[in-house]
Amino acid sequence: MHFAPDTEEALEFVVLLGATDPGASRSGRDELETLADLAALLAPILFTGRIDGDDVELLDVQQTRALLRRVWTLGRDDAVTEINRMLREARALPQLARHDDSDWHLHATEPEAPLGERMRVEAALALIDVIRSDEMGRLRICEADACTGLVLDLSRNGSKRFCSVRCGNRMNMIAFRERQPTGSTPSLPRRAHE
Repeated sequence: MHFAPDTEEALEFVVLLGATDPGASRSGRDELETLADLAALLAPILFTGRIDGDDVELLDVQQTRALLRRVWTLGRDDAVTEINRMLREARALPQLARHDDSDWHLHATEPEAPLGERMRVEAALALIDVIRSDEMGRLRICEADACTGLVLDLSRNGSKRFCSVRCGNRMNMIAFRERQPTGSTPSLPRRAHE
């Protein structure tokens, strides 16, 4: 499945933002708890526009994370209601923009709009493409035990099940152990030169 590059970027950012949630983070803690956490999240991302770096912004981004994680799991029609609300509240006005190394893409807020609002609107614009393509099934929650990571499935056959290689490996190891006879120690395959 392929979406426009800016749509994929925005969806990948939602996954990254969602992975800061305690149920999805590598550390098992809220990785968006402090201003330093927010700065670390934004460091590799080219977010243009206003960044205040204060507690008000942090709270707004935390609330944005919770909202986007919830919208990610909604059915198509329910997602439309939430997306329309996000766009309406931001008074979004979609416009084409080109800056830095990015080719033409959509912006719908002013650069001076609060960071959380810009995140919500960019996610909403990306989710519009997902909904219009009738591909909400590409947005899932990780199937690994005790993980609530977001999965963006851009694979051709729509078979991605885990949010990360780590979760996939963990579940594969669990399945391998469950297939072993009780009380036996699994033997590793012998190398050809032994």
